[in-house]
Amino acid sequence: MKDLLQKQRQFFATGQTKDLGFRIEQLQRLKQAILDRQEAIVAAVNADLNRPEFEAYFEIASISEINYALKHIKSWVKPKKVPTPIDQFPASAKIYPEPLGVVLIIGPWNYPFQLMISPLVGAIAAGNCAILKPSELAANTARVVTELVENTFDPAYIKSVEGGVETSQQLLAEKFDRIFFTGGTKIGKIVMEAAAKNLTPVTLELGGKSPCIVDTTVDIDRAAKRITWGKFINAGQTCIAPDYLLVDRRIKSDLLNNIKKYVGEFYGDDPSQSPDYARLISQRHFDRVAEFIGDGKVIVGGQTKPEERYIAPTVLDEVSWDAPVMEDEIFGPILPVLEYTDLNEAIDRINERPKPLALYLFSQDKQTQQQVLDRTSSGGVCLNDTVMHVGVTELPFGGVGDSGIGSYHGKASFDTFSHYKSVLKKGMWLDLDWRYAPYKGKVDLIKRVIGK
Repeated sequence: MKDLLQKQRQFFATGQTKDLGFRIEQLQRLKQAILDRQEAIVAAVNADLNRPEFEAYFEIASISEINYALKHIKSWVKPKKVPTPIDQFPASAKIYPEPLGVVLIIGPWNYPFQLMISPLVGAIAAGNCAILKPSELAANTARVVTELVENTFDPAYIKSVEGGVETSQQLLAEKFDRIFFTGGTKIGKIVMEAAAKNLTPVTLELGGKSPCIVDTTVDIDRAAKRITWGKFINAGQTCIAPDYLLVDRRIKSDLLNNIKKYVGEFYGDDPSQSPDYARLISQRHFDRVAEFIGDGKVIVGGQTKPEERYIAPTVLDEVSWDAPVMEDEIFGPILPVLEYTDLNEAIDRINERPKPLALYLFSQDKQTQQQVLDRTSSGGVCLNDTVMHVGVTELPFGGVGDSGIGSYHGKASFDTFSHYKSVLKKGMWLDLDWRYAPYKGKVDLIKRVIGK
């Protein structure tokens, strides 16, 4: 690890990565490498998660990040001129974006290609070298990532390192210029602790229990359709999947009936036979999620096949706020349902818990929308839909509090992997004596300057 890091530092020191033309060329190479391997990527994701082909193509969405970076990078790298106060005259001031150096990107297993490549786009655009650590749990996709990187980039510039926990620990023991981690809150704390020993800045893309509020003003059928899709894509293994429903008690029965209807429309009478329904990543994860089925009354689903790591799309009613299913992020195809009679009380309940990565509100009432926006804190909000906000490149994506630190996507990715260096340039042709000793007679002047 030390040798690899040293080689990358030597490469960075040549200044190649700072050249705009070099950055553009590498982004174009990355794009072409992905396009050339679309079938291999889809096959790998299917092998790891049994993801249907349609959902597997979500992994290729990182191409849109590349296209966006290529379109805007020339403006991103330009120094930005800022005003200077009169007491600095004659002077000019600019902010220069510069790369951090060598960065470490640790990816998750749930979207094992996209969430590895998307931050890499920002690292390349900002002019860094990078070491990638794909998830060992998605071993087939990890091999595709490594093969792509090895055949596209100089290892002294970008390198993929496969391995398990020990490999991650070895990497985290080294000093990087930024660590970008996507995963669970528990491991995020370990990453941050390791980074602190080297004063390495971190970006943590975590998760949490993302609530979904539904009030009486919505089209219940359409709300149910969008909730069902957002919850059960990738068998619920999405960091911004609705984690639990908070439903006005007056419409709960209708909403649940419609969710049941759409589970059937999407996946058939037996979702285990559906070509469009994924499986859980590992036996350990299956065992953890399956235990939650007993935490409420099963309204939809509940069936399991341990040998396939299959859990049916499951909806639980009559769930207690203190039930185990409500303690941590589920990260699986189980949807607990709680009801409310007073929206303020529902908001209070949400605010008693750590800040989530996403919050969903289905309401046509603008006052209610503003009330929820004003009184809650979350990484992002999506009104009258689920998950789709992640597809807006211009919206920074990230958490707050327990759900993460920092953000990326679009310009935010470039910012994450850049240092904005402040530069003041003073003219030599004029030098007023107001700041120099002796100070006699100048106190009133400095008072006026400070008091402005």
